[in-house]
Amino acid sequence: MKVIASQEQSQARLSYAEAKHHLDRRSKLKVKSLRWYEKYIAAYEVDFEKAPEEAKKRVKSRLREMYGAEGEPIVSVVAIAHNEANRLLACLWSLCDNITDMTIEIMVINNNSTDNTEGVLKELGVRYHNENKKGPGHARNCGLDHAKGMYYLCIDSDTLYPKHYIQTMVDALREREVVCAYGLWSFLPQEGYSRGRMMVYELLRDSYLRLQNIKRPELNVRGMVAAFRTEEARKERFRTDIIRGEDGSLALALKRHGKLRFVTSRKARPITGYGTVGADGGFGGALKARAIKAMRSFTDLFHSKTHYEDKEDNIIKT
Repeated sequence: MKVIASQEQSQARLSYAEAKHHLDRRSKLKVKSLRWYEKYIAAYEVDFEKAPEEAKKRVKSRLREMYGAEGEPIVSVVAIAHNEANRLLACLWSLCDNITDMTIEIMVINNNSTDNTEGVLKELGVRYHNENKKGPGHARNCGLDHAKGMYYLCIDSDTLYPKHYIQTMVDALREREVVCAYGLWSFLPQEGYSRGRMMVYELLRDSYLRLQNIKRPELNVRGMVAAFRTEEARKERFRTDIIRGEDGSLALALKRHGKLRFVTSRKARPITGYGTVGADGGFGGALKARAIKAMRSFTDLFHSKTHYEDKEDNIIKT
């Protein structure tokens, strides 16, 4: 048994050098495919008053067109925002540039923000609701309560979305028996994080997530890249008693209603900031943390679960 485990671990390892060599051959193609986000950077982490007028006009115009459409929307695109005044415009700009053959509504849930988030929403003419109970679970449930669409797309306001994101995710939800769709994501270029090193990190992370998806797909679901059938999601709802994992918990509950669908197309791959990487102490810390987690849970990946015990440090104390 030790020999078998050793062989499995050896096969699962991908050295930095091997990954770098693999990426060097594809770097030009990958970088080119990610350039869709470049124009939105002009409004990302920028004071709203100094943001490009082009972005503001585009968002206002598209929202007026969207809200003026006849009939109920098929898709509700719902962003949650807590103190996102300097990033919200860029996110909405990318969503308003999406190409789709469906009627959609874009809505923002202002989650107890103390900055100018609400002012930005008013200026742009976005339909929004205030949720004073802080936490992504409360904010996403508020979105569910007000959504009009048959399909519900979760959006994070610090994230930029490619132009075919909405269509690609809904196409997945339209597949037979699928109730939840979820995808992968990349990181925005940032000083101190070379694109080459981040591509290595993403490659290793994506490889782990693909393996994890075989038996434990619910663990791959992240709010910023998740979509659900609204009716089924309302029956289960997001948990509000935990700090992290409300998205995966909902996905686990939704398995009672149908299938979870992993969308790996780059058409549905948004790009976001470095919150998860920075939380682990930068690139090296994040890579080390992921490697340790992968080794500890490697054998667990081959067994499905219907229930997960809550960790004490993840429970919200009331």
